[in-house]
Amino acid sequence: MTELTAAAQWLNDTFYSFDYAILEFFHNTFNQGAGSTFWDPFFKFVTLLGEEGLFFIIISIIMMLFKKTRKAGMAMLLAIGVGALFTNVSIKPLVARPRPFQNELSDCFEAFKQWWIDAGSTKVGEKSFPSGHTTSAMAAMAGYFFASNKKYISWTALLFAVLMGCSRIYLCVHYPSDILGGIVVGILAGLIAYLLINLLYSKTNKKGIKAMVEWDIVNQIKKKKS
Repeated sequence: MTELTAAAQWLNDTFYSFDYAILEFFHNTFNQGAGSTFWDPFFKFVTLLGEEGLFFIIISIIMMLFKKTRKAGMAMLLAIGVGALFTNVSIKPLVARPRPFQNELSDCFEAFKQWWIDAGSTKVGEKSFPSGHTTSAMAAMAGYFFASNKKYISWTALLFAVLMGCSRIYLCVHYPSDILGGIVVGILAGLIAYLLINLLYSKTNKKGIKAMVEWDIVNQIKKKKS
């Protein structure tokens, strides 16, 4: 195995106890616990929703069809794109942190590999930090949180992003510190997206932008029926 980058080594050293304790807890509590027959399909389903960010992209596009939810939908979609640029294009290649079950230089390699096998040996890429699933989930939910007026619903959305991170820890394809990284990047991406969409909405005095903001699929359907 090639030598670790300085950033990957720092993450491994700094979060060693934190990462091991949480991964061990998830393995013992959910994978080996009495409710494992429930948690295994549950966490696999949650992580499936985060594949390539498609679930969040579809939801954001649907929201963009309606005037009332368009702003939040646009913020979600843009946030996913910004998060992907930060995570997949910039941070992951630079840090190049191996997955827990791939890091042969780690003292916990054998344990992590066994936990990964016990959780179903999910196939993933080589780069671990930050978690792409968590980034896309948190970016989408943060974009929604910042752009939505219904904060009591938005808080629930943020909890779903955390749940996405938990699913990645359960499968042992990420260190918990990867999840924290994804949460931070996702929130930043959501905030950037919200500010840009807010700027766009402030230009509604312009004809093209006003038409885009005011358009609603429900009104279009009503017009066709009448």
